[in-house]
Parts: sequence; structure tokens; C-alpha cells
Amino acid sequence: MKNIKWILMVYAILAAVSLGTIGIAIGERNTVGTVLAFILFAIVMGLGFKTKRKMRENGQL
Repeated sequence: MKNIKWILMVYAILAAVSLGTIGIAIGERNTVGTVLAFILFAIVMGLGFKTKRKMRENGQL
């Protein structure tokens, strides 16, 4: 098994938590919470993809 890239693992966990938060906010019929959780999800996913691209360009993946 290869080494775990911990920063990518953190981004994946944060993305999963934000998706769960979206579901909870929808269940509670909280529009503001849903929008904020979706924005958080988009930011986390964007940072994850950006970090992965930089790691790939530097030969770390």
C-alpha cells in the first residue's frame, strides 16, 4: 500500500461532512444552511482538486 496523502484525506472528509450537512439542512428546511453548506462543499472540493493538481505537477503523486 502506498503512503497516504493526509491533506487529500482531510479534504475528502471535509467534503463528506459538508455533504452530510447539506442533507441535514434540507431535512430541517433551512435554506440558509443548505446554501452555506453547498458553498463550503464547493470550496473544499475546489481546494482538493487544486492541491492534487499541484502535487501531480511536482511529482508527489
